[in-house]
Amino acid sequence: QVQLVESGGGLVQAGGSLRLSCAASGSIFSIDVMAWYRQAPGKQRELVANIRSGGITNYADSVKGRFTISRDNAKNTVYLQMNSLKPEDTAVYYCNADVRPPKAPLRSSYNYWGQGTQVTVSS
Repeated sequence: QVQLVESGGGLVQAGGSLRLSCAASGSIFSIDVMAWYRQAPGKQRELVANIRSGGITNYADSVKGRFTISRDNAKNTVYLQMNSLKPEDTAVYYCNADVRPPKAPLRSSYNYWGQGTQVTVSS
C-alpha cells in the first residue's frame, strides 16, 4: 500500500559527502515521523536521525555536526545530507516512516521500511 524508495548511496572517500533521498508513495494522507537507520556488517541496526512533521530533529551522537536530516512534506520525501564521512559510516542505510492513510481514524498510523541503500566510505 505504501512504498519507500531510497536513492543516493554509493562509494566515496573519507571526508567526502553524499545526499540520500527517500520518497514515499501510495495511500498516504500524512506522514508523522520519518527516519534514517543504518546497519553495518556484524552490528545491530541503529537510528541515525529522525524528523517530525513539524521539523523537530534528533541525531545519534556519532553523526551530530556531520549529518543533516530534512524533509519536503509536499513531496513526502526525506533527505539525509552526510558530510565529513568516515569509514565507520559504511553501512546499509534504511528509510522509515509512520504513515496515516486516507479515510482512517486520525489515531491510525502504520510503519514502513525502505529496502535500503549501500553507503561505502573508503580510507
